[in-house]
Amino acid sequence: MPKPRVTLATCLDHPELDHGEEGLPDALAERGIDPRVAAWDDESVDWSEAGIVVLRSVHNYATRRQDFLAWAKGIRKLLNSPDTVEWNTDKHYLQELGARGMPTIDTVWLEPEKNLSKHQVHTRFPSLGDFVVKPAVSSGSRDTGRYTARDATSRMHAIQHAYGLLQEGRAVMVQRYVQSVDERGETALVYLNGVLSHVVEKEPMLLGAQAAADDPGDEVAAARHATEAELRVGESARAAIHGYIKSRMGRDAQLLFSRIDMVEGDNGEPCVMEVSLVDASLYLGAVEGAVGGFADAIASRAFW
Repeated sequence: MPKPRVTLATCLDHPELDHGEEGLPDALAERGIDPRVAAWDDESVDWSEAGIVVLRSVHNYATRRQDFLAWAKGIRKLLNSPDTVEWNTDKHYLQELGARGMPTIDTVWLEPEKNLSKHQVHTRFPSLGDFVVKPAVSSGSRDTGRYTARDATSRMHAIQHAYGLLQEGRAVMVQRYVQSVDERGETALVYLNGVLSHVVEKEPMLLGAQAAADDPGDEVAAARHATEAELRVGESARAAIHGYIKSRMGRDAQLLFSRIDMVEGDNGEPCVMEVSLVDASLYLGAVEGAVGGFADAIASRAFW
């Protein structure tokens, strides 16, 4: 009986698996799977022979989103599903999840079709404290900048950043910077096949007011235990995600992986910053046994 094939999808910009995931192919092979690694945008790859395709380091999807979505829809069995990919690659998904009761960061949305002037962009920024400007379609912290309302030069850079994105036809998110991130970082809850696998604490990426970066570098994460409040918010987020997927697709879709990032809000309660279902670092290298756990999750799908 032939072994089931699993192809781990990367991209030509980053053809190798991310740090911490290098042992994943060997772990899959130990579980009776024929593993491959291939870039989604490599035209020489015959994806009809790819078997199950698992999204991993597809970091350039944001710059080629339409091409990426077209590729995803052409894959016979993609994890996570193409419909989920289309929805989660645009952070407007936070509006839907917020409407379903998920606690999120208050966000001002700047849409390119509104043809806002620089002055109108300026008036939509917070008048006090630090704030973050980022595109609605982005991977990781790319093209994301932290600015301060207390400094005219910083505010000018924020206007230029947001206006430049709008001129490129990209929707923009403006969020007040959550100060607890500087003290406690972010918490990421990683679920595999719907079950909580592990939790990590991520160090802050935006240290003080700064311009947006094309490549902000690697995140630093360490294993930790979630609080009861974080677990509660994580389950609330999972319920909202699955509720939306069911309403969109007419059926529930088991997610191979999901990562829910949260921070402590001003009221001391956790709130969700982001949900990653596509280009999600799962921080496998930060948690003992996590590589094997992910291999088990993939194998369970491969042998269904």
